[in-house]
This record gives sequence, structure tokens and C-alpha cells, in this order.
Amino acid sequence: MGKHVVGSTGDIKAGERKIVRLEGISIGVFNIKGTYYAVKNSCPHQLAPLCLGKVTGTTLPSKPGEFLYGKEGEVVRCPWHGWEFDLTNGQSLFDPNKCRVKTYEVGVEAPGEEEPRLETFPVDVEEEQVVVTINR
Repeated sequence: MGKHVVGSTGDIKAGERKIVRLEGISIGVFNIKGTYYAVKNSCPHQLAPLCLGKVTGTTLPSKPGEFLYGKEGEVVRCPWHGWEFDLTNGQSLFDPNKCRVKTYEVGVEAPGEEEPRLETFPVDVEEEQVVVTINR
């Protein structure tokens, strides 16, 4: 448990990711528009290496006949079966109320929920160093 330097801000530029192993856990650290997010490198569906998936955007709610595209660079798609997760909040795109990422920043978990969750970890920038914190 603790803080781990995973590189400098120059090591993980906007739109890039870095996969690291911290305390025995494979974690993907993503730089999305200058903000860093860290998620466990394991899809809750069938444990695929989620962080190797394509990072993209998605269609947004819109009126009939309109197709709005957004969240570019904020969605990771599982390389095995295409399950998609919002990297900024950990929610799945297909069922955000049941399959959510466990986030350490807010600590929100539905009690007794049996759906799989993807673990995330808080990320800070300290003196140009990207730091991931693991709290167990």
C-alpha cells in the first residue's frame, strides 16, 4: 500500500498510456487531455488485458435521427470482446448501473452488488512525476 512513481509527465503524454505492475497488480495509467487516470488492467467480463484495448470515443444521447459523437480519447474498448469503459469515471457504456469501475477517489460501491468491477487507482502529478497510489 502506498504511492508509486510510474514516470514523469513527459513519459505519458496526452492520449498515451503506460502499463505498470504495482504491488503485484497490472495497472494502466492513461493521460486524457492532461488528466491522469489509472485502472486495473483486467476486464471484469473475462479478465482480458483491458488496457491494451483501443482508446476511442462514443456516440452520445441525442434526438432521433441525430448522431452525436463525443468523449474522444476517454473510452477504452476491451481487446477480446469489445466491452467499453469510460476511463474518467469507470462506468461501462453498455450497462453503467450494474458494471461500474471501483474508484478509489470517491469510494462509491453499491453494497451487496455482485456485478464485476474494474479497479481504479488515484493518480497525482507531483513535481512533474506521475504517481499512482494503492490503498488496500
